[in-house]
Amino acid sequence: MRPMTSPFLLSPSPCPLLRLLRLYRAPRRRNPTTAPPPPYTFRSRPLLLLHAAMSCSASTAAPDSVVADPSALARKVIADFDGTLTRYWYDGARGQSSHGLLRQGNNEYDAKREALYQHYHPIEICPDIPLPEKAKLMEEWWEKTHGLLIEGGLTYEAIKKSVSDAVIAFRDGVVELFEYLEERDIPVLVFSAGLADIIEEVFRQKLHRSFKNIKVVSNRMVFNEEGRLVAFKGKTIHVLNKNEHALDMSAPVHGNLGDPNESIDDYSLVKKRTNVLLLGDHIGDLGMSDGLNYENRIAVGFLNANIEKSLKDYSKEFDIVYLNDAPMRGVVELVSEICP
Repeated sequence: MRPMTSPFLLSPSPCPLLRLLRLYRAPRRRNPTTAPPPPYTFRSRPLLLLHAAMSCSASTAAPDSVVADPSALARKVIADFDGTLTRYWYDGARGQSSHGLLRQGNNEYDAKREALYQHYHPIEICPDIPLPEKAKLMEEWWEKTHGLLIEGGLTYEAIKKSVSDAVIAFRDGVVELFEYLEERDIPVLVFSAGLADIIEEVFRQKLHRSFKNIKVVSNRMVFNEEGRLVAFKGKTIHVLNKNEHALDMSAPVHGNLGDPNESIDDYSLVKKRTNVLLLGDHIGDLGMSDGLNYENRIAVGFLNANIEKSLKDYSKEFDIVYLNDAPMRGVVELVSEICP
């Protein structure tokens, strides 16, 4: 069942969501000891917690605490895929991830991958395990899973059918966000610990369109002439090591499954975008901006599960936190304020 609303998180004195820029804390800077150069001057702001059922929240910020030049803030968006762009809950059940939706057409190997999930997923979401220890276990999980996909003979057709049958959907407002950013030529890097080929198929089947400004950074498959998986390209990307050091594995959303995995041709332009809006559902997603020489970052977190145990940590790490599988509309309004 979908988790119930947490009454203690509701605001006693709501304010319009369009005043977000007066609420979030000062974006983190690469060098916190250096004074921010104009126009990136901010006053300290309290963390904003946004509930899925609300379009407003409490504020103790002074009415004059505004951004000096909001239009310069977010000139690149970095977003996680599973549980961030996609819904955590779907028709009352847990939505599938780009890894979890895959069915190889081989019951034995599907069962083996499910057994790995049952063993490692509780480790992934446990807030008590130190990140270095958890990162090693996540890499172990991913490597074993990829080995099973190769050994079990995954094919193009199995990917297409898996996505067609999948319990997966984008959050409400995601298409609106993508369209808004595309109109303003703001690049979007979709980072995922999942599988790039499956993510692209989800775009094709669920959105029925592509966006020229979106690049996918994820684990990429190598298929032979018969359309059978034979290897994975480059370094394994798991839930705790997604960052811009993996940009050499990024590529546009392809028009067809199995298109060549060309790299992006505007890497230098992406690197120059030093003001970042980061969207993620895991504290490890904050590392997606590692490697960027950014000046300002606004980090938006989607806390979908284990809210009582994880809220304190999310509150420390993210500038804005959405709870209980919130739609993306609040982010759309935020972007419309900082990128008019």
